[in-house]
Amino acid sequence: MFELKNIVRKNILELKPYSSARDEFSGSDGVFLDANENPFGALNRYPDPYQKDLKQKLSVIKSIATENIFIGNGSDEVIDLAFRIFCKPGKDKALTFTPSYGMYEVSADINEVELIKIPLDDTFQIDFNSIKTYFLDEKLKLLFICSPNNPTGNTINHIELILQQFDGIVMVDEAYIDFSRNESLISKIKMYPNLIVAQTFSKAWGLAAVRVGVAYADDKIINLFNKVKAPYNVSELNQKAVLKVMDNISDFEKVLAIILEQKLCLEKALKSVKVIKKVYSSDANFILVETENAEHIYNQLVAQKVITRNRHSLVKNCIRITVGTPEENQKLLNALNKI
Repeated sequence: MFELKNIVRKNILELKPYSSARDEFSGSDGVFLDANENPFGALNRYPDPYQKDLKQKLSVIKSIATENIFIGNGSDEVIDLAFRIFCKPGKDKALTFTPSYGMYEVSADINEVELIKIPLDDTFQIDFNSIKTYFLDEKLKLLFICSPNNPTGNTINHIELILQQFDGIVMVDEAYIDFSRNESLISKIKMYPNLIVAQTFSKAWGLAAVRVGVAYADDKIINLFNKVKAPYNVSELNQKAVLKVMDNISDFEKVLAIILEQKLCLEKALKSVKVIKKVYSSDANFILVETENAEHIYNQLVAQKVITRNRHSLVKNCIRITVGTPEENQKLLNALNKI
C-alpha cells in the first residue's frame, strides 16, 4: 500500500523551507522595505512566489483545487524536483520506458539516481506483465510515463494498473494532452495519491519561450514541491504571459483546431510520399514517420531549409515532424517529394 512518508527522503520531510519576504507579508498595499529591492523601476519587485493568480485561473479551467497545483519554471523543473524529493542520490532508483523524453535520464544522472529503462513493445505500449517484478524492488521510488509519448505520439495504456499496483510515485508527463482526444489523468488525482500529472504551457498554449510547467497532485505532494523549489521560481513576466493567454481561451481553441486539422491533412499527405515507409498515428502535435534512411532524409531536408528531428537513435530510421502552419507543411511536402 502506498504511504507517502515511506517514499519521501527523510531530509526533505524534516526540511525547513526558506522563508522569503513575500512569505512573511503577502499584501499588495504599503511601503515595501522588506526584500532589499531597488525602489525604482517597473520590474523591481519580486514576483508572487506561489503564483496565486495563475493557480486560480487553472483551478477553473482544469476543475481542480488550487491546493493541488504546483507551478514551476518549465516541466523540467517538475521532473528535477521529483528526483530531489523522492530519490536518495546513489541509493534509490527510478524507472521509465524507451523510446521516450530524454530529460528523465538527464535529470536522473544529475541527481545520481539509477534509471531503469524498459523498452516499449512493437506498438509502443507498456508490457504490463513484464514490469510487475520491478515493483518489488524497495529502492524503486519513482516511475515516469510520457503520454502522449514523445517521440512516438501515442497514448500509453495500463497507467491505472500501474498506479494500483506500484507503491511509489507515478509521474505522468502530459505535455501533449491538449492535442489528444483522450482525457487527462488530472481527474484521477483524488483516486490515486501516488499520481503526479505534469503539463506545460510550451506546446498547445504556444508559450515555449516562457518556460512554465505545472504539476497536479495530492496536496501533500504539492506541499513538498513548494518546500524544495527556489523562492521565486517563476518570473512576473512569465506569470503575466500565461495569464494573458488564459484570458483568451477562444484564441487558444482556434489555433488548436487549426493544428489538429493540419495534422490530419499532413498524415494523409505523408502516406503518399515515396521515401516514407510508414506514418505512425499520433495523439500529439507531431508525427513520427519511418523512412528508407533517416540520416539521408534528414540531411536532404536540412539542405532545403526544412528542419525536422532525426530520431534514428531512438526508433530505427524514424524522423519526427512537428505540425506547422499550412504554408510550412506544404514546404515540407514539397521538399520530401524532391528527395
